[in-house]
Amino acid sequence: MADSRAQSWSRRDFVAGLVVVGTAGVLGVRPAAAEPAPETIRLRLSQIAGICVAPQYVAQELLRIEGFTDVQYVNIPETNPYPAFVSGEVDISMAFVVPFLVQLDSGLPIVLLAGIHVGCFELFGTRGIRAIRDLKGKTVAVPSLNSAHHIFLSSMAAYVGLDPRKDIKWLTHDPAESARVLADGKVDALIGFPPVPQELRAKGIGRVIVNSTVDRPWANYFCCVVAANKVFVDRYPIATKRAVRVILKATDLCAVDPERARGPSWIAGSRENTTTRSRR
Repeated sequence: MADSRAQSWSRRDFVAGLVVVGTAGVLGVRPAAAEPAPETIRLRLSQIAGICVAPQYVAQELLRIEGFTDVQYVNIPETNPYPAFVSGEVDISMAFVVPFLVQLDSGLPIVLLAGIHVGCFELFGTRGIRAIRDLKGKTVAVPSLNSAHHIFLSSMAAYVGLDPRKDIKWLTHDPAESARVLADGKVDALIGFPPVPQELRAKGIGRVIVNSTVDRPWANYFCCVVAANKVFVDRYPIATKRAVRVILKATDLCAVDPERARGPSWIAGSRENTTTRSRR
């Protein structure tokens, strides 16, 4: 009977068992007793929408294994989570790399700890747009100025010789309205990350100009990275090491079983003993 039950396990059940019971050994997360305990049991991560940051939600159980018994997901604005890293509202979390570079150039207390993956953003355009250079004199939609979308596309434009401050007309919009904005011809192009590109493809709206997952040179660079507040890193180096390791292992788990990354049980705040806190 035991053999029959083992054979009836699905791949999904097996991976689920690894997370709850045996993740430490199989995925390489060392037991908490094998190293010095983290200096703090509390860890605050950002809560933003998007499949790109799925690893930090999948990491909930793994963080508990590492000794973080008070895991909080801080609800912050989706279009601009970066000030929360500087203020210390977020200790460590994933986000798009480019705005972090701007913060570092400004001398703000941010530490970049690890690259996670490439390929968050895609640039869509209308029929008259075939390349980034065609954006000169055109209107492009972004969620807000100085957002990750805006800064990334500005760097792409500058790379091909455009001046994003003079050559492009920027229109801010609600990301939920991306399909309508492009379909109605209110803009010539927009840049978005999941689920916006998937929605545009499903509805047959626009055409892909740049896909940062496969198009070089953008596909050669990390998209999402793990970053942290510098004070947290300096004060809690062991906790920082453990948290980064967990997020990297959770990234591997998402690759092994992507269905689990989309499951409702991984939504921030849905797990027992995990707190979702709104930003004040």
